[in-house]
Amino acid sequence: MTKSLPEILKNQPVVVDGAMATELEKHDIDTDNDLWSAMALIEQPEAIYDVHKSYFDAGAQVAITNTYQANIDAFVKAGVPADDAQKMITNAVEIAKRARDDAWTALTPAEQAAKGGFFVAGSVGPYGAFLANGAEYTGDYNLSVDELKDFHRSRMQLLANSGVDLFAFETQPQFKEAQSLANLLESEFPQQSAWISFSIRDSKTLCDGTSLAKAVSYFNDHDQIIAIGVNCTAMTNITAAIQTIKAVTDKPIIVYPNTGETYDPKTKTWQSQEEEASFEQLTPAWLKAGARMIGGCCRTTPKDIHDIADVLTNTK
Repeated sequence: MTKSLPEILKNQPVVVDGAMATELEKHDIDTDNDLWSAMALIEQPEAIYDVHKSYFDAGAQVAITNTYQANIDAFVKAGVPADDAQKMITNAVEIAKRARDDAWTALTPAEQAAKGGFFVAGSVGPYGAFLANGAEYTGDYNLSVDELKDFHRSRMQLLANSGVDLFAFETQPQFKEAQSLANLLESEFPQQSAWISFSIRDSKTLCDGTSLAKAVSYFNDHDQIIAIGVNCTAMTNITAAIQTIKAVTDKPIIVYPNTGETYDPKTKTWQSQEEEASFEQLTPAWLKAGARMIGGCCRTTPKDIHDIADVLTNTK
């Protein structure tokens, strides 16, 4: 019998998966469009299974569904009927669950006992991701709380009804939007849990200018938020960000940074930087600082996740 994710986190760190779009591009899927990696739900859904399975095989214990930029409004904007869009979001969950189940049953009983369980987190990207202009890195949009809830509700309903183990409220640049998601979670999804990972300007500040410490501490009394942290930022920001977060919360800390490349939202391309330290080199410091869930975001690969898993296995 598998344990719940919070149960596992009490006893050991957990490995989260890595980039979806980076791996889909290796399947010749064009992600240079407003749907980004969600285009694979239209063109090549089996490639999504392959990516999820490769991350589980590399050592991940949590798969994040390919729904970060997949919402009904985005599909409709791309010419997909709303009914078909709903089916694609549901299919994204089914694909991730199938990869999870196949990877789990391939383990020996001893390996299953050591892992504790495999999980599917339903990705809920920010409204800025729908804008497809890089706004998830700026928070430069101004919707009311009700408008934000209305935008996120349908996708969350589809994810929950399809059987995700929890939500991933990820790359959140706005404190207000994170508050809106937590409120929606508690009022309309009382049986679900979630993690929140912020998009940050630096190790102390959200992209919208809110203090990271203030944003994190706000969720201490929200029991359905089971972990909190940052993603989609440079690896060099992570240790200091963990320290900022740990000072104001006892919740498990989740981090999944990018590689050392920088994203240009105008050209929708990644620019190589001077070589930075690897996940293998930095993960021990993140663990020591207090991270409990570690994975990779943009431009990361199964090898990166394998390196993280190796470090976590050797430090249990």
